[in-house]
Amino acid sequence: MGKSMFSSLLIANRGEIACRIARTARRMGITTIAVYSDADANALHVAEADIAMRIGPAPARESYLSIERIIDAARRTGAEAVHPGYGFLSENPAFAEACEQAGLIFVGPPASAMRAMGSKSAAKSLMETSGVPLLPGYHGAEQDVDFLANAASGIGFPVVIKAVSGGGGRGMRVVTELGSFAAALASARQEAASAFGDERVLIERYLQRPRHIEVQVFADTHGNAVHLFERDCSTQRRHQKVIEEAPAPGLDPERRAAMGHAAVAAAQAVGYVGAGTVEFVADADSFFFLEMNTRLQVEHPVTEMVTGFDLVEWQLRVAAGENLPAAQQDIRLHGHAIEARIYAEDPSRDFAPSIGRLTAFRTPPESASMRLDTGVRAGDTITTHYDAMIAKLICHGATRDGALAKLRAALSACDIAGVTTNIDLLGRIAASEAFATGSIDTGFIERHADTLLAPQPTPPLAALAAAALGVLTDEAEQSARAAATSDDPWSPWQARDGWWLNASPERVLRFAADGADHPVGLRRSGGAWRITAADQSLVARASRLPEGRLAIDLDGIREHAGVERSEQHVTVRLRGETWRFHLPDPVLAAEEESGSGGRLVAPIPGQVTEILAEPGQQVKRGDVLVILEAMKTVFRLAAPADGMVDSVPCRAGETVEEGQLLVSFAEGG
Repeated sequence: MGKSMFSSLLIANRGEIACRIARTARRMGITTIAVYSDADANALHVAEADIAMRIGPAPARESYLSIERIIDAARRTGAEAVHPGYGFLSENPAFAEACEQAGLIFVGPPASAMRAMGSKSAAKSLMETSGVPLLPGYHGAEQDVDFLANAASGIGFPVVIKAVSGGGGRGMRVVTELGSFAAALASARQEAASAFGDERVLIERYLQRPRHIEVQVFADTHGNAVHLFERDCSTQRRHQKVIEEAPAPGLDPERRAAMGHAAVAAAQAVGYVGAGTVEFVADADSFFFLEMNTRLQVEHPVTEMVTGFDLVEWQLRVAAGENLPAAQQDIRLHGHAIEARIYAEDPSRDFAPSIGRLTAFRTPPESASMRLDTGVRAGDTITTHYDAMIAKLICHGATRDGALAKLRAALSACDIAGVTTNIDLLGRIAASEAFATGSIDTGFIERHADTLLAPQPTPPLAALAAAALGVLTDEAEQSARAAATSDDPWSPWQARDGWWLNASPERVLRFAADGADHPVGLRRSGGAWRITAADQSLVARASRLPEGRLAIDLDGIREHAGVERSEQHVTVRLRGETWRFHLPDPVLAAEEESGSGGRLVAPIPGQVTEILAEPGQQVKRGDVLVILEAMKTVFRLAAPADGMVDSVPCRAGETVEEGQLLVSFAEGG
């Protein structure tokens, strides 16, 4: 470590990226300082830091997005440098300037580079003068609806509307015809204003089957600039990345070199310093500049795995004034790496975020070829306040096929309970023949939705048996604990062997899933259980493994399953699929309400940002009545049928729970 290296670093972020940055900083002997909101007081990134300081209440605008509070925390904890991570203030030039004015080293590019690339319109104009290829489009200042509609017609449909500021697919809409342009524009503007405080948009030609390929660039303060090859981020849902890999499959050496050269030229055009990513959209013949992210990317681990370099270490060394650790000729590709983003979301409900307590979070152990980046652990709560990503699972292999095989195995060995996740979808993608051949583009998930997003079939006997074995094992463990603390642990009344006098014990567990009941009969059979469901039966036994999974034996076939019971819910993770069952308590069970009738209820917890209905108003089915925001996603909630609004028992700015009544309708209205 050079003499110029700072000794303390405040990480102005949370979750997995804060943990990731802290890991490298600790290895370099740098004191790590965490900041946290009230919602994160017991978070993993706080526990792993050397020093931690509260910066405000849960809402990000009052904590992680408050420049004043971050700077105050740095001053009070004696930080010498600040790393913004990604998201939050990472691409805010005012934050970079505030750090500089406070005498802090900002681990990132200069504010001038952020401003040049922060506006997609300005960035595209700059790239055009630098000779970087652009898609046909309109990137100007005029924002009149009719003007933009005419511009779209001139470009030729389909077009894509994009927010000028921000990223992550928010404020982005694809329009296929002029008649739907105005509505799509209004929707994009509303989402952009909510996410970035800027409703301005640009219009571009939309490629039908584009690939999303980005190039990692790095520059120092001594005029050196390099690229660390590319990543393919084409596998997306709702314009947000799900799986990323490096290098891009099927990219020939000539195009790889051309994209790398263009990316370095883009960075040099703005006097860039630090880590950045130049994003391109590509088709079979060409590639075009999309935008530049002036920060570290979520998917940076795949680049680290194929180059062998620690990009956070590079960031810290460049920020301290050192030269880049390697020249372009020293940066080489080694094998293939694939990253899967595990989100708390429900793919069957249009990827709606899921919140709750992580009652289980188990992953395979890390190794040289498998890495897990996360900011949570079992027992933590996923809230509505922040991004829904739980973890990133990254696998490396000598070839793409090898990396993919390791990813499939690692995903299958993950158990997550308490919230709904996309882990089954990730497993299906990894097992897809089309994905294995590298036939991917940004429409991959949508195009293969019939298989990737297909509803689960009726639970198989193996899943029901695993659920029942989990319940039986939990009951046995509870009995064992009760016996151990009793006055007479050897009493026959404490026995747990299932022995009955002159009878074989029988019982029925009534599991429910997706509105259907699945009764499972249990009958003691020697040292095992005969389990019967849907006119099928098998002999089964189980034992709990040290890491928490169940070792189950079903008719002599042995395998491992994740089975978690929480109150009236049982989650089974078996053979790469997750099964969620409701096991009613016979004392507490009550008849569930069928449907919402003449009501509009909150589909998930969130904040009401706008109300477009009032009592007495006549509405038609599909009319947007309430706009709800949760986990950086905007939901436009529409009338379920024609009718008259009876009441609106919610107000703008209010936080609502899932299932809470938002609008009621008059009977026969």
